[in-house]
Amino acid sequence: MLYRKLDEITGLFGTRLTFLKSELRIETPNDLLEHYPFRYVDRSVVAQVADATEPGEYYQLEGRIENFVEEGEGAAKRIRSRFSDESGSIELVWFKGIRWLKTSLKPGVRYSLYGKLTSFKGALNMVHPELDPVEKVANPLGGLQPVYSTTEKLSKTGLNSKGIERVITSIVSRHAFQLAETLPEDLRAELKLIGKTEAMRAIHVPRDARELQQAQRRLKFEELFFIQMELCIRKEMREKSIQGFSFDRVGEYFHAFYEKCLPFELTGAQKRVIKEIRADMVGGKHMNRLLQGDVGSGKTIVAALSALIAIDNGFQATLVAPTEILAQQHYLSLKELLAPIGVEVALLTGSTRKAQRRVQFEALAGGTIHLLIGTHAVLEDPVVFKNLGLAIIDEQHRFGVAQRARLWKKNLKPPHVLVMTATPIPRTLAMTLYGDLDVSVIDELPPGRKPIKTVHLFDKDRLRIFGFIKEQIALGRQVYVVYPLIEESSTLDLKDLMDGYESIARAFPIPDYQISIVHGRMKPKDKDFEMRRFAKGETQILVATTVIEVGVNVPNASVMVIESAQRFGLSQLHQLRGRVGRGADQSFCILATDAKLSSEARMRMRTMVETNDGFRIAEVDLELRGPGDLMGTQQSGTLDLKIANLATDSKVLYFARQAALSI
Repeated sequence: MLYRKLDEITGLFGTRLTFLKSELRIETPNDLLEHYPFRYVDRSVVAQVADATEPGEYYQLEGRIENFVEEGEGAAKRIRSRFSDESGSIELVWFKGIRWLKTSLKPGVRYSLYGKLTSFKGALNMVHPELDPVEKVANPLGGLQPVYSTTEKLSKTGLNSKGIERVITSIVSRHAFQLAETLPEDLRAELKLIGKTEAMRAIHVPRDARELQQAQRRLKFEELFFIQMELCIRKEMREKSIQGFSFDRVGEYFHAFYEKCLPFELTGAQKRVIKEIRADMVGGKHMNRLLQGDVGSGKTIVAALSALIAIDNGFQATLVAPTEILAQQHYLSLKELLAPIGVEVALLTGSTRKAQRRVQFEALAGGTIHLLIGTHAVLEDPVVFKNLGLAIIDEQHRFGVAQRARLWKKNLKPPHVLVMTATPIPRTLAMTLYGDLDVSVIDELPPGRKPIKTVHLFDKDRLRIFGFIKEQIALGRQVYVVYPLIEESSTLDLKDLMDGYESIARAFPIPDYQISIVHGRMKPKDKDFEMRRFAKGETQILVATTVIEVGVNVPNASVMVIESAQRFGLSQLHQLRGRVGRGADQSFCILATDAKLSSEARMRMRTMVETNDGFRIAEVDLELRGPGDLMGTQQSGTLDLKIANLATDSKVLYFARQAALSI
């Protein structure tokens, strides 16, 4: 019944069917049942008009409508009325459906009203509230009424939330309604989960809050459980079908570097992660490991030591980064670290000249280049290794699945894969996005690093900010001033940047101060010239757009000023802040914003001020933005969730993961 054509079961036809498919991807009765309510209205609670005082809150009221008053012409036409009970009255406003209102709603009749309270020019009102005669609202099954997402096109055909509710209720109320059970009986009993049919009835027509909670728990578990099962199966199939190289020795390169060239003592977390990587490589299984580490946690050293294990066993390694700046940064630091022990490191990017490429290709094929660092250029067909044993991918979410697969084809057997990210991923998201990978976390910073002090100031504090910058420069420090870059408004952003640069230039005049400026419209060589000046300490202030988000390491820079900070996401703010705090001096981050901020922007600023913990910041980011926005759903189909919420359902996900692993 539930997989037949929608019109055979529901009686829907024509544009309704067309729009259900195009707008909501609903083609069968089962799709309709899995179009779950996104919230519920407790119709058992009725407030008085006098108690409806909080704009933004939803209220249910009972009372009578007064006569309608039409205002305006054409597109500006609207209709107003007042709704009254014994305690007072409130204004109602409609901009659409005016003819229907005048013929369907009768002044003097007692109605149940439900809507969101708004404020306009200091007066409270409700725009487009729901209105039903009081006797029709009474729900014999209880007070919880489901609310469904819909679209303007569907609403015009009568399939607003209430219209969808009526169709779904008609399916659920049929005697033949029965769903096949999808979970094993022993698993349901162990976790005290209700049956599939019972859950589907209760999610759409709940008798009370307890029954609704049971239904949500069952359906969320099921959704997450099957995602985890798929990930576990994928991982097991990979481990069984793909034989990895066995790196059974830790040899001269590794020991020489560890004993003579390590720039600092490894943290406990770094040592633990290297042991995990070593265990993967030595056993002959194919490593597919995600390495998470906050900004400045020391992932590059872990990558270097992992590469040395491959090199000690007669293999080559490659490190692929998403941008030229980041690839160059890795190249310079790793070449300096590994040169004393005789490891040959090369750089390949889109800017590498043809003559140099030819030399590199020969050296790679001959095995004389031990470690190749580069951008997407490494993935191109002409790049052939003698024996690639380890592929390290930095900032993995910027690479598509197809691009990563091209690395596998460089060998007869796929190389071990180590995926690194400095974007902390909440545990729930990591389990769902990367459930088929083993996960390692560097969760402590190197000793001597001082937490960055973060403050939130407003535009009116500009002189105070400039005064602080002068104090820091007098101490020999350097400063970043970053402006947002929003692609849709690049002209505006460049204007913001240039206006800011001019005001900074007035406050910090030549010859006492030197200022660099970097933005996306500059030629690469001009950009690199200015970045090098700042890195060498020839300029004290770098005014830039977010091109400096990754790949800049200037230990002497101790102040990060982020202008219009409300226009950045939490993850970006955290990445930008990570550009300072790389030396032994106390570092500072100043978030400068307008005085008028949305509640979400205030939450972002407060979170940044309260914590330096990237994982805590990522959790808040997940709550505010949702998983699709965070990672980009193109990375994985597993984020197209119908009922589960990774920000709030971590316990359900944990049980689903454990159940899948045990099976």
